[in-house]
Amino acid sequence: MALRELFRLMTNVEIGEFVPWLSWISRVNGFYGRVEKVREELDEFLEMVVEEHLNNGSESSDGNINNENFVDILLKDSSIDRDGIKAILLDMLAGGTDTTSSTLEWAMTELIRNPTVRMKLQTEVREIVQDRHVITDDDLGKMQYLKAVIKETLRLRAPVSLLGRVTREDITVMGYDISANTLVLVNTWAIGRDPSSWDQPEMFHPERFLNSSLDFKGVDFKFAPFGHGRRGCPGIALAIASVELVLANLVHKFDWKLPMGAKCEDLDVLEQPGVNLHRKNPLLVVPTPIGT
Repeated sequence: MALRELFRLMTNVEIGEFVPWLSWISRVNGFYGRVEKVREELDEFLEMVVEEHLNNGSESSDGNINNENFVDILLKDSSIDRDGIKAILLDMLAGGTDTTSSTLEWAMTELIRNPTVRMKLQTEVREIVQDRHVITDDDLGKMQYLKAVIKETLRLRAPVSLLGRVTREDITVMGYDISANTLVLVNTWAIGRDPSSWDQPEMFHPERFLNSSLDFKGVDFKFAPFGHGRRGCPGIALAIASVELVLANLVHKFDWKLPMGAKCEDLDVLEQPGVNLHRKNPLLVVPTPIGT
């Protein structure tokens, strides 16, 4: 919850950021206090994680001492101090968990709202995996429609709607002069809905990505959900692999419907403002194991 609150606070437009001598307003209206409270909650959690690893080493609950994870490796690196370790862990939590879970929630939202797409995806996954219980990397490599569904989800609901960048030199863009060292925001949300780049941009239509060369790396600027270039997201491969595996398992092992007989067209797609794009209302769906 603290992480979600941090993302929400980061979207607040505080006048002190633009007119420094008015920063006292943020103290009076309680903004700085709310930020400090969230910071303390996150720091307390991260401190607990570090202490746990320092006290227990790499021994697991079953006594296995060969159980090192990323935190143990960071603690062995003498060049990184305690605050640096906590900063890295916060980056992992913020960039590697919240964005992935929100992407999965939006993907399931669109699959519920579009039964034809959902059934087509289920057919692909179930034909490839059949009655096996484990989906392998080889299986995922064959699931072209799954990849198209995820790309279409990211087109409409990029995990980070505004990508911040700083200009290195004076430039002119579309007639606007922008000075060096200016913070600019790339609106990936709007790019994904640009009618000059996408046919029927508001429609969830994964087929647009079948037999397409567009990938997640932002080589084509009309589809760059993870940014582009050296400042692009370093965890693209892990994020996509995680979303593919979880989503494939969800549609392979379960059928899905809305609770209390609600119709798929009644499911809202309201967005919660924030650094990461979440549903305003949590997605509530009912799973039914296949074969029951």
